[in-house]
Amino acid sequence: MSQLNLFDNAFSAEDVNVSAAPVVLQNGEYIYIPNFFNSLEGDHFFGALREKISWKQESMNMYGRRLPFPRLIAWYGDDKKPIAFSGITLDPVPWLPELVEIKNRIEPIAKVPFNTVLLNLYRDGKDSVGWHTDAEPELGRNPVIASVSFGAARKFQLRHMHTKEKVELELTHGSLLIMMGEMQHFWQHQVPKTARAVGERINLTFRVMK
Repeated sequence: MSQLNLFDNAFSAEDVNVSAAPVVLQNGEYIYIPNFFNSLEGDHFFGALREKISWKQESMNMYGRRLPFPRLIAWYGDDKKPIAFSGITLDPVPWLPELVEIKNRIEPIAKVPFNTVLLNLYRDGKDSVGWHTDAEPELGRNPVIASVSFGAARKFQLRHMHTKEKVELELTHGSLLIMMGEMQHFWQHQVPKTARAVGERINLTFRVMK
């Protein structure tokens, strides 16, 4: 299929500005666009990333033991932008063309120049990520986090750390979620396990590391 046909129905920044206003919460806001990438784009990027990304099974410190992460991960971005979490440090792998293409598409919406991306491969419903925030010191105050999903839809839950208010979204194939404002300082988020039979999902969270 030609490049022209693949992106014929793609969202533009103008489309998004008209169709998606931020959802304002106490201490944060987000934009969610379910079909930011159309189904052909989503299939294209899922296949390319599944094959080309250097996926790793890392382990974390928990209860005095090293336990495998319940998902595969990868860290890509600009040189000298490592990330440290859960007892591991990842050095960035250089950008792939597909990652740059996705980054260029979402930056006009997020209005920030991303320099890194964390990728997670959820192999089935048993893979998950628990409650956490993306508030590492290297991200600075009020970081903008852009989350892109390809593959099987999964629940994404938000929980205010003080009021315990909860919000639940379903992150679908080709969706874009942008979290901004004070979100990472007051709201935790997770992708819970599910007993449903679900296929593989690739999630990308773009960040600006200082």
